[in-house]
Amino acid sequence: MNRIEVYDTTLRDGTQREGISLSCDDKLRIARRLDELGVAFIEGGWPGSNPKDVEFFERARDVDWKHSAIAAFGSVCRTGGGPEDDANILALLGAGTPVCTIFGKSWTLHVTEVLRTTLEENLRIIEESVRYLKAQGRRVVYDAEHFFDGYRADSSYALETLRAAARGGAETLVLCDTNGGSMPWQVSSVVREVKAAVDHRVGLHAHNDGECAVANSLAAVREGAIHLQGTINGYGERCGNANLCSLIPTLELKLGLRCLPEGRLRTLTEASHFVAEMANLAPDEHLAYVGKSAFAHKGGVHVAAMRRDETSYQHVDPSLVGNHMRVVVSELSGRGSLLSKAEEFGLQSHTGDVGAVLATIKELESKGFSFEAAEASITMLMRRQLPGYAPPFELIDFLVNVEHRTGRGIFSEAMVKVRVGDEVLHTAAEGDGPVNALDAALRKALIPHYPLVAELQLADYKVRILDGADGTASVTRVLIDTQRGTKRWSTVGASTNIIEASWQALVDALEYALAAGE
Repeated sequence: MNRIEVYDTTLRDGTQREGISLSCDDKLRIARRLDELGVAFIEGGWPGSNPKDVEFFERARDVDWKHSAIAAFGSVCRTGGGPEDDANILALLGAGTPVCTIFGKSWTLHVTEVLRTTLEENLRIIEESVRYLKAQGRRVVYDAEHFFDGYRADSSYALETLRAAARGGAETLVLCDTNGGSMPWQVSSVVREVKAAVDHRVGLHAHNDGECAVANSLAAVREGAIHLQGTINGYGERCGNANLCSLIPTLELKLGLRCLPEGRLRTLTEASHFVAEMANLAPDEHLAYVGKSAFAHKGGVHVAAMRRDETSYQHVDPSLVGNHMRVVVSELSGRGSLLSKAEEFGLQSHTGDVGAVLATIKELESKGFSFEAAEASITMLMRRQLPGYAPPFELIDFLVNVEHRTGRGIFSEAMVKVRVGDEVLHTAAEGDGPVNALDAALRKALIPHYPLVAELQLADYKVRILDGADGTASVTRVLIDTQRGTKRWSTVGASTNIIEASWQALVDALEYALAAGE
């Protein structure tokens, strides 16, 4: 199997995404996870730009990297001077990394209007910067900035910049689609022409402004590129960079090209979620390969086919990237969806039970419920259809008051009356709000009989107004996340009364925990 070098720039280009700010500790933890994943290069940052990156490289020197070479990023030396006394070049050497990646100008517009220098001087600083770093024992990757725009403007000069870097001793010449607007057929044509004109290793660095970064990277590989740069989850400035979580599995599973050490592809989903967590961003559930919904099936026809042959609606085996197939239950579901869910939950079901549950789901969703993100509520619908199922408690009455009193302000009080076995329990509690008071009153009634309830925590509470045209009479959907230790589950309620909707979701959450022994 041929090999493609994966160059990860999450810690440099990825952190240029709006809303991402990583501490040095965060960067080191991500770098270790990338090393475990097995990418060939990890670009740690730009040591000449900020103290955080300087600290990263100092601490990275003490880490025993197993699979990845650490790279420091910077620019070629300034015009009118040499690399031996250039602050940026010296900072690259000071980082102590085995690899230095430097960028230079490929576009005549940038040479004459941004650098305000001559075309000849630009070639000189590229060649001398690469040669100097190479002479200091560094592997040098050369990033040809704005290469595709430069090639369209003046192909001869753009090629000369590559030749200058090659003469200096660059290991790889990376063609950068810096503005992210190139199309796959343009990338194919340019890479093909570059390979014919310059006898050297070629790579690609693609931005995603035209939503083509992954496609452009694949196009470059098909024309002979052997080095690809990108970021985990596609993080990056503006619209991001080529998403390695899509690119790597496509290269390995579709093109038969090795990117990672044997067996490491199965850790990709975990790595994707880990980086999202470190970046304090919610994982994108709809990312290809690694998203929670990447192998989720909702349509009844799809699920029925999947139950007979999982390849019927999946382009790859999800376990190959560390993901798994899911069935999403909704009003679009058929009997196969419910049967799959019953098997997933370990519940014994009968044909009549499945039909009744499916009818109930369709009816409830027409009233505003949504079960896609509330699998615990689906479980309870199924359990309640099982022969001999007895609920752990039953509601008789509840009452909620919200009051304002001088000197105390707003407070809530709830009363609940529930039956547990043959006993009727009548309790009251105060809370910060009506739902909190209801929760407290219900727990107060149940804990003496079910001590497990004391371990449950209300982890999240979401409210959505389904049709604002009806104003305060609109149907309100409530989604509650409940947690016990590391286990978390979601339940749903819907009503024109937000308290009733909250009660429905709250009861499902507690009954699920008690019935399932969660």
